[in-house]
Amino acid sequence: MSTISLKKNAAKIVLEKKKLTGVTARVGIVLDISGSMRQLYRKGIVQDAVERILAVASQFDDDGSLDVWVYDNEFSRLPAVTEKDFEDYVDLQILKNDSIHKFGRNDEPQVMEDVILKYTKEEPSSEPVFLVFINDGGCKPGIKKSIVSSSTQPIFWQFIGIGNSNFDVLRKLDTMEGRFVDNANFFHLDYLEDISDEELYDQLLNEFPEWLEEAKQKGVLR
Repeated sequence: MSTISLKKNAAKIVLEKKKLTGVTARVGIVLDISGSMRQLYRKGIVQDAVERILAVASQFDDDGSLDVWVYDNEFSRLPAVTEKDFEDYVDLQILKNDSIHKFGRNDEPQVMEDVILKYTKEEPSSEPVFLVFINDGGCKPGIKKSIVSSSTQPIFWQFIGIGNSNFDVLRKLDTMEGRFVDNANFFHLDYLEDISDEELYDQLLNEFPEWLEEAKQKGVLR
């Protein structure tokens, strides 16, 4: 079996456990490409992360595609990745792509605004969006504005912090005030490569079912 098939099987098991098998959702991933992430790109850990999230997208999404953004102090919206073209995606579309600004400082709010723009203005849909956001620390406090403003929209932000940097801003997500619904979750991993697919999906999909429920009750989702 291919690696993506094994990941899809793991995702399916977790979706069944969390009663998410009938859910259709659009799935996106935002990847930190600031300087401190360099080794994770070089070692293939980011490519593996893309494949792991693609396996979730293939369960949630009819066309099984995963929308992709990268950011440092600038951001790029990239072609969606699918099961047909996921191999070497990070190498071909990101590392060898000279038009992408990479390994600078990190500035989250501007890429978050582009995510919101895509899903609410450019391609609005009644389907929920499950957005995975990978960051290795030092997130800007300005993310609060984007999270609060998108709390009336069908977007759920799932942040994953990796490494041993400062995640103070992300740790405060659960107590963030001013939101229409609780639309964001955060968990931290020292090493992304050390967690099994099933454990990763278990944490990844921990709060999404609750958000779906609350978003439906409050009319954010039909």
